[in-house]
Amino acid sequence: MRILVVGSGAREHAIAWKLSRSNRISGLFVAPGNAGTEAIATNLGDVGENVEQIVRAASDQRIDIVVVGPETPLANGIVDELESAGIAAIGPGRASARMESSKAFSKAFMERYGVPTAAFRTFDDAAELEQYLSDSTGRFVVKQSGLAAGKGVLETDDRNAMIEFGRQTIDRGDQVVVEEHLVGYEVSVFGVSDGRSHLLLPACTDYKKAGVGGSGPNTGGMGAICPVPWLDAKTWDRIVAEVVEPTYRGMSDAGLTYRGILYFGIMVTEDGPRVLEYNVRFGDPEAQVLLPLIGSDLVDLFDAMVTGSIASYAPTISNMSALAVVVAAPGYPSDYPTGLPVDTIPGFPDDEALVFHASTSRVDGTIHTGGGRCFTVVGMGQGLLNARARAYRAAKDVTFPGSWLRPDVGGRVFGN
Repeated sequence: MRILVVGSGAREHAIAWKLSRSNRISGLFVAPGNAGTEAIATNLGDVGENVEQIVRAASDQRIDIVVVGPETPLANGIVDELESAGIAAIGPGRASARMESSKAFSKAFMERYGVPTAAFRTFDDAAELEQYLSDSTGRFVVKQSGLAAGKGVLETDDRNAMIEFGRQTIDRGDQVVVEEHLVGYEVSVFGVSDGRSHLLLPACTDYKKAGVGGSGPNTGGMGAICPVPWLDAKTWDRIVAEVVEPTYRGMSDAGLTYRGILYFGIMVTEDGPRVLEYNVRFGDPEAQVLLPLIGSDLVDLFDAMVTGSIASYAPTISNMSALAVVVAAPGYPSDYPTGLPVDTIPGFPDDEALVFHASTSRVDGTIHTGGGRCFTVVGMGQGLLNARARAYRAAKDVTFPGSWLRPDVGGRVFGN
């Protein structure tokens, strides 16, 4: 089977790495790819993430399945275009991608179909937003409705900062969602659907804040763990019954055809699970801890998705644990330099540690950074203590000028 992975991040490197281990692969391509994927696949560096170029490349390379990693091509309708060209794809069409690309749409969906979420209001008028925030008491979270690379959320008690954030968002032509502030712990749950049936993969937890103990600004994710030891069976059953099943029933009722990965970002509160957001693809860095723990062939899973046979498919899941830590560029998540030369990248047996690249490039034999989150280093072991030790031991050897990492991934388990 010939498969094309779309994207250049660590998530896409992890997907390509897992696919490369399959004996069903006869051709593996990544568009545009990075310096890590070039060792296991053919990078289509000139293609990028442009929808028209990807469709043309998939046709030229006689691709059987296209796996779309990032959210922007999905929101731009890449799956619709691929399917029109007769090419199977993992991911939702443009209409269903609104579950992620418009928080205003997804919150209205949750309200309509009884999916528990934070109380909210949506605004497209800056004056109304200012009046609401000025008159209201309590804690709120202000969110950009459209895509924001994981950084379109403001959590602060400063009303003026909220108003300014909302005004700037509305001035750009977007909507603003104001939610009640929820207290609890977060989990990431991934559903896999073929359009009729679905299954769930193990839950993960990611670490979104830049600073120790969950302080500092939001990022795209500074680390992740899988499985989640504090997620008990009773809470899992409630997530399935109160969140997952109503969501899939609602999508069917709304005519939102969905063949792909659906991410449920959930806050577990004293009153039960509440949905923070939907994503329409694997999370990053959650994919980097989840995929190594899937013992079965990833090609089989993707094949079941595109052939409508998920109901008869059961993935094998390892009993090991995985912990990921992101090595980031100086200044991230604010302004950061690119093109930094990477000093070292260690090599380890795959069952101990993995290093996934994000937007790196190779120039004259030297690897250079190309983004804010530059590498995801994953440790695996029996239990999170062993996984954590392996991840941080490997991550300290991934170095470039100004590189940094969050030192407390897994902090709920180990303390800070």
